[in-house]
Amino acid sequence: MSQAELPRWDLDPLFADISSPEFEEARARIRRGLDRFKKLLERYRVGEADASYDREAFDAVTSAYNELQEEIRPPSMYLHLRLAVDASDREAASELSGLEAELLELDKLEPRLTRWLAGFPADFEAGDYARLLADSRRRAAHQMSDAEETLAAELALSGRVAWDKLYGNVSSRITATVAGESLPITAVRNLAHDAREEKRRAAYEAELAAWRERQDELVACLNGVKGEAVTLARRRGWADELEPTLLANSVSRRALEAMNAAVEDSLEDWRRYFTAKAKLLGKEKLDWWDLFAPVGAERRWSWEEARTFIVEQLRSFSPAATELAQRAFRERWIDAEPRTGKRGGAFCAHVGGGVSRVMANYGGSFDDVSTLAHELGHAYHNSRLANRPPLLRRTPMTLAETASIMNETVITRAALERLEGPERLAVLDTWLQGAAQVVVDIHSRFLFESAVFERRRARELTPEELSALMTAAQRQAYGDALNTLHPYMWAVKPHYYGSDYYNYPYTFGLLFGLGLYAAYQQDPAGFGPRYDSLLADTGVADAATLAARFGFDIEDESFWRRGLDLLGEQIEQFVAAAKA
Repeated sequence: MSQAELPRWDLDPLFADISSPEFEEARARIRRGLDRFKKLLERYRVGEADASYDREAFDAVTSAYNELQEEIRPPSMYLHLRLAVDASDREAASELSGLEAELLELDKLEPRLTRWLAGFPADFEAGDYARLLADSRRRAAHQMSDAEETLAAELALSGRVAWDKLYGNVSSRITATVAGESLPITAVRNLAHDAREEKRRAAYEAELAAWRERQDELVACLNGVKGEAVTLARRRGWADELEPTLLANSVSRRALEAMNAAVEDSLEDWRRYFTAKAKLLGKEKLDWWDLFAPVGAERRWSWEEARTFIVEQLRSFSPAATELAQRAFRERWIDAEPRTGKRGGAFCAHVGGGVSRVMANYGGSFDDVSTLAHELGHAYHNSRLANRPPLLRRTPMTLAETASIMNETVITRAALERLEGPERLAVLDTWLQGAAQVVVDIHSRFLFESAVFERRRARELTPEELSALMTAAQRQAYGDALNTLHPYMWAVKPHYYGSDYYNYPYTFGLLFGLGLYAAYQQDPAGFGPRYDSLLADTGVADAATLAARFGFDIEDESFWRRGLDLLGEQIEQFVAAAKA
């Protein structure tokens, strides 16, 4: 595929440049807003023993906070987006560092604000903010003293934030030589989809060598990030490093345990899928470089074909989601071209007013088409949240995947319905590849991160230890279905560096999304308004409450098994097609 076909996003609607008058005024508005907000907190004695706990104070403070966040988002996202596609953009890096230093003042106020919100009486009429107050009470119970929380916020810029930046700078600049050609690491990883085993294996070996060469920098990053998390979890009195993520993700430990138990019960099904795929490739067992190998008659999708297919299939599901996707393509919200200096993977970022930007590394496989639809689902979710103030847009990761999984499911099932023979087998395999990543591989990532935290409480880990923990977790999840594993997945995935236990919400999102898709099939006509209402409320109600609207009990293992059983049926289809 010609790189000329692939779009780069247009950031001009945000700002023409860092030196533009509009950007300078945006920065000035943030400074003025911070000053006003701090004065408002003093006026109402927020966080003090004699603080105001009445309607006037609540409305004034929450409104001012929301206004300030609306001012922060556009310039902040503009800088982050520039750096996401060009790690060498020193101008953006320098400006972002300055902005983060200013916003540290807001971070330092968060403990006071949380303690104040937690102090409102249980009978206070909070309306849509009721969950915010309930969550604040739980967070306040785990806060350190004001001085300690302020110090933690100040040190974060030279701690977790700095380590994550270093990881991004190092990982985005890594190149590897495959068959005499030097390629950015994102392009090397895309070769996992190549039809030729020798090419896939060469890319795998080159990738491992490239990560190994930079492992010392990357292990320092991971030790720094996880070391900070261990210290803060202990000082804040959390049971473990997982507990604060459960609150942030709006789920109970019981719900997570029910989901993980169901996942473990499904692993034998996935191993049958891997075995069937190995037979198709003429092997007894898969190697790691075969996980994304095409089977059947996989075609390459041009950018225009991907665009047309996504829009056409979304039209039958949701006119509003279709309109959003068309706008994203038309207004150049998407940066699709893989290139050196650009971060790997894909993401969607809300830049304000329901408008988003999508980063992808498009290679032309159906998996890339599916990923694009996935990120456009996030953009649709952002549009549904546009009328909510920032405090009510704080969507937990468990629910943030809802619209993206729905989009992905819609286009994949549409492809399966229209295709047959080898082409259908190829798309079915692509779908199961992605689902296996979310169910099996993410389970290995959860096991890995749990083991890392257990050891990091005592000391730093070496690259060799991290690789050993990674392969042990992979072996536990994949069983004996694979000959070779990937010891450097701890270096590949940026999620380990930006947050803690980032991955399990994806499993939640997939299985929750499959449950919603079943509800859509049962009542297509009445589904749209209920679906849009759920998306608009992901910052208002917790996961269990929103799930209950559709009759789901997320603490019941049988709920998770239903979604996994649907995937099991598709595994059976794949096994039968492979035999045929």
